[in-house]
Amino acid sequence: MRYLPHTTEEIGEMLAATGHERLEDLFSHIPQACRYQGEIDIPKPLSEWALNDHFIAIEKNIQTASAKAILVGGGSYSHHIPQIVTSLMSRSEFLTAYTPYQPEMAQGTLQGIFEYQTLTARLLGMEVANASMYDGASALAEALLMSLRIQKKKTSVAVSSAIHPHYREVVRSYLLAGSFNIVELETGPDGRTDLSKLQDIEDLAGVALQSPNFFGVIEDLETAGTAIHSVDALFISCFTEPFAYGLFRSPGQCGADIVCGEGQSFGMSQSFGGPGLGMFCCRSKYQRNIPGRVVGETVDIEGKRGYVLTLSTREQHIRREKATSNICSNQGICSLTAAAYMASLGGTGLRRVARLNYDKASYLKNALVECGARPLFNSPTFNEFVLNFADDFEPVRNRLIDKGIVAGINLGRFYHEYEGAYLFCVTETTSKAILDAVISEVRS
Repeated sequence: MRYLPHTTEEIGEMLAATGHERLEDLFSHIPQACRYQGEIDIPKPLSEWALNDHFIAIEKNIQTASAKAILVGGGSYSHHIPQIVTSLMSRSEFLTAYTPYQPEMAQGTLQGIFEYQTLTARLLGMEVANASMYDGASALAEALLMSLRIQKKKTSVAVSSAIHPHYREVVRSYLLAGSFNIVELETGPDGRTDLSKLQDIEDLAGVALQSPNFFGVIEDLETAGTAIHSVDALFISCFTEPFAYGLFRSPGQCGADIVCGEGQSFGMSQSFGGPGLGMFCCRSKYQRNIPGRVVGETVDIEGKRGYVLTLSTREQHIRREKATSNICSNQGICSLTAAAYMASLGGTGLRRVARLNYDKASYLKNALVECGARPLFNSPTFNEFVLNFADDFEPVRNRLIDKGIVAGINLGRFYHEYEGAYLFCVTETTSKAILDAVISEVRS
């Protein structure tokens, strides 16, 4: 079967319109030195059963993440997914549903998104949540753009250096194309963001912090909020691990104006890095500046409850030139998965799982400290923490990998000044036997 839809005649018509004789002429602007010479050595096609055998042979040489204990974290987390969530989300009504433009045809999808918004707002302590965004990184970038829209004449934003490095890269990609100034705030000796220089930043629209931050440290959000508001800036709180708010006070309770982050922990497998879920909330007074779309509850002409898209000022929709975002879709199946996950656990379940994360991480951290490791920072943590070791930890890490356990990641990849310090993560899926194996290897 051919997957190219264009006939020879259609290709000829297009070339005539562009003024070229051959398809190869379309690439004439590429220097010869940059072109691949010769034929690409592509294997011959295989039958279905031969292809299955080929993949089985490849599989024997690959160790998949599911076959290992991964104690890394850093923005992607392994959590138990209840079977009820997997079962619900595999139903065709959810899995194949498209963007709910026509409310009369999409009440189920719209209600699901509405429930997701409600649960998200409650978890994060905010008044309004949107229908989700692509991922945590793009949500943070959109939050900073939102602060610049609200503070119309200001052109600067401040971003903590303790925010996930990949998130900061996305922020730079979004903002540096415009005439905006991005200021990075240093990390203090306690692992928390140093806000002492906020007064020195001109035209400051918003300040973004992450809690727990990339080092696993819990930021003092309430104190930070007071400092940020004192310089007439918006307080943006982001996260990579939403489970922390099953145990700690929510950003909304601490005075945040905008809250955003990654929702992968809520029912989505790690899947080698995606897909993710951008969770996004704000105060109600800012709701008309919120990016993406919002589902609202209303009544029809018969007085029956119904759901509609109420705010969706996107570039492909109404008010195109005044759009709040170029985000043209919500993460439909991912947001419904998060809603099903939060609903299946409930408030009590979220607290219990969060407590398991905290307790297991504390068990490993305390045991490794007894073995001679030293915490890089002494501030409170949730399920991630950073340790320094008296001796090089890399040989120990390699021995653990040989046993199927990936323990820690060298922060030198992201912060040169922390070379040799390792970030660890423990969730409820990590057994005590695995933790004891790590402790034993370090002790030996």
